[in-house]
Amino acid sequence: MNDTPDTPDTPAPSTPDAPAPAADEPPPFTFADLALRPELLEALATLGYEEPTPIQREAIPPVIAGRDLLGQAATGTGKTAAFALPILHRMPPLGAGTHPVALVLVPTRELAVQVSEAIHRYGKAQGARVLPIYGGQPMQRQLKALQRGVDVVVATPGRALDHINRNTLRLAGLQMVVLDEADEMLDMGFAEDIESILAATPEGRQTVLFSATMPGRIDKMARKHLRDPIRIQIERERTASGEAPQVRQNAFIVSRFHKPAALGRILDVEAPTAAIVFCRTRDQVDQLTETLNGRGHRAEALHGGMTQEQRDKVMNRLRAGTAELLVATDVAARGLDIEQLTHVVNYDVPAAPEAYVHRIGRVGRAGREGVAITLAEPREHRMLKTIERVTKQKITVEKIPTVADLHARRLDATRAALHEILVSDDLEQSRVVVDTLSDEFDLMQIALAAVKLAHDATGGHESDEQDEIPDVQVRPDSGGSGGPGGGPKGKWEKRGPGGSGPGGPGGPGGGKKRPTDGRPMTRLFIGAGRVAQIRPADLVGAITGESHITGKDIGSIQISDKFSLVEVPEGDADQVIAALKAGTIKGKKTMVRREKF
Repeated sequence: MNDTPDTPDTPAPSTPDAPAPAADEPPPFTFADLALRPELLEALATLGYEEPTPIQREAIPPVIAGRDLLGQAATGTGKTAAFALPILHRMPPLGAGTHPVALVLVPTRELAVQVSEAIHRYGKAQGARVLPIYGGQPMQRQLKALQRGVDVVVATPGRALDHINRNTLRLAGLQMVVLDEADEMLDMGFAEDIESILAATPEGRQTVLFSATMPGRIDKMARKHLRDPIRIQIERERTASGEAPQVRQNAFIVSRFHKPAALGRILDVEAPTAAIVFCRTRDQVDQLTETLNGRGHRAEALHGGMTQEQRDKVMNRLRAGTAELLVATDVAARGLDIEQLTHVVNYDVPAAPEAYVHRIGRVGRAGREGVAITLAEPREHRMLKTIERVTKQKITVEKIPTVADLHARRLDATRAALHEILVSDDLEQSRVVVDTLSDEFDLMQIALAAVKLAHDATGGHESDEQDEIPDVQVRPDSGGSGGPGGGPKGKWEKRGPGGSGPGGPGGPGGGKKRPTDGRPMTRLFIGAGRVAQIRPADLVGAITGESHITGKDIGSIQISDKFSLVEVPEGDADQVIAALKAGTIKGKKTMVRREKF
């Protein structure tokens, strides 16, 4: 079978230069074998598509025949065409009705637009009237389009239900309902809206449900709303060689304090063409975006607190190549289709294996290789094992790149850039510089100086100014059982340059450590950092001045921009917290608590 095209959820493109099959091989299965309407076959041929993907081959015939369908298919397998083509095949002639014959429900506004555009492309010759409706778009525009008449409505559940309640979206003539990415819609809290919408549809309507995962909630919904459905399960698309797409899955165990630096180091070494970095909260998105931009990356934030206009501008910059990183929450990034995406980064381990599946499904499409990277705190190591077990895929735990690794990567980039110039550019105009310097210096020295100049111009010298990031590893006897906060058997230690054993600077977050005298330690969170001009001496002075412990009792101190982390003996922690709350640090009241993890 041919590779799928760059754009996901579309039929596979033709390959005119491919050799003809051998005489003893069966002819390739094409869209003509699906007995689609001539207008659709012509549209697909114009778009360059001949051979359907597995989900299209399995789903289109029963859906055309009017059967309900329950399909499990990952993003990028071509499922949009699997329901779009049957809708268009069964659609009455243009102008036959005012109200829609098909309703497609999707989780996000971005996906609504993408699905609507795909259906419009396939049905252009038929004059198909397709309308996306979603929140953030002017209601008046949607009302006018619905009044003029539409054939297919692609909607988010909330806005669809709004129109149904207004009696502006009339479903009396509806023949088919499609639930696309049903598991995502349930995760986003649309279960009640979907139930209300399905209750408003005609009893005899056809229902098609697609989901990347099949949790119990999806199976329950299918039993309630689908009538004797055809069940299809399709794995990720295969490449021309018959191999599954290559998604390299790596994880790095790193303390929370060192996560921003570790991510920057990893991105510097990986050099993605485009990447999505997933964060848990809006605040984390904004802070990490600012940090990455400060390191010289071109990062854009995307979260639910942004207007649709802001979101559109961000996506346009990413697709145009003026931004390379999209830092986003799960909700904001759902339904996005970024053709040039090469990397997905989980800044935190996803809370559920299903979320991990959806995230990494954005790369490795259409035969291209992709990379999925996860930054895990020690306490999250056990969740990695759970994800491996559920997905049946190996996540390789690697060491964070060292300064030497980064330096080598940048030298290699400099070498590649120089090679390109030597191969393709006219260098005669630079000869006068070399001739002038050659009277005083050897040609090798001149070349070395030129390489150094090019290397430094691309930021290569910055690696010399960076500190090593300590490795946080699981001891063999822990069995990956969770580390601090993850179970009584979890034992962790920090190794590598800059470390000082358990409890040293940058060690694992939040758990108890033992200094050399054997006393257990705990870490306190203090709500002031470099922005407030806090120094280690200020924290030591405040703690020893307000409590009975001495400077020798205090462990490692880590100061970030807006907060600080200080280790104190476990038995004295409550007394230190109470003392600091009663006093001030640099003349100001400051929040103090045990570190949460």
